[in-house]
Amino acid sequence: MAESRWRQRMESFARAMAQLREACRRERYSELERAGLIQMFEFSLELAWKTLKDWLSEEGYAVATPRETIRQAFEAGLLPETDAGVLLEALRQRNLLAHTYREELAREAVELIRKRYFPVLQRVLGRLETK
Repeated sequence: MAESRWRQRMESFARAMAQLREACRRERYSELERAGLIQMFEFSLELAWKTLKDWLSEEGYAVATPRETIRQAFEAGLLPETDAGVLLEALRQRNLLAHTYREELAREAVELIRKRYFPVLQRVLGRLETK
């Protein structure tokens, strides 16, 4: 039987998370390394919501946007409310980072990614891996 789309995407998500994990382990960042960490976060977040969307689609749910997907994943019992809230916050942060570059914002983002968003993305991956 052919592997489902969400499982294929989950493999990409897992690879991105491995790279993000390595980037989060650093104590200090050059400007280029900071930009790389932020880019890996954006890529991982994108894969997270798209993997959730694919899983939900396979389960019969119809979602289109990242926010809809995260809310429906919570309602379907795949995400606890706190993690869904953090993911919605991460989406807002990603959008801000994508449209504005300020050194201070980038430094704040690094701490948020390392301490708040990465652990939630890791839990999302773990939940998907048990499906």
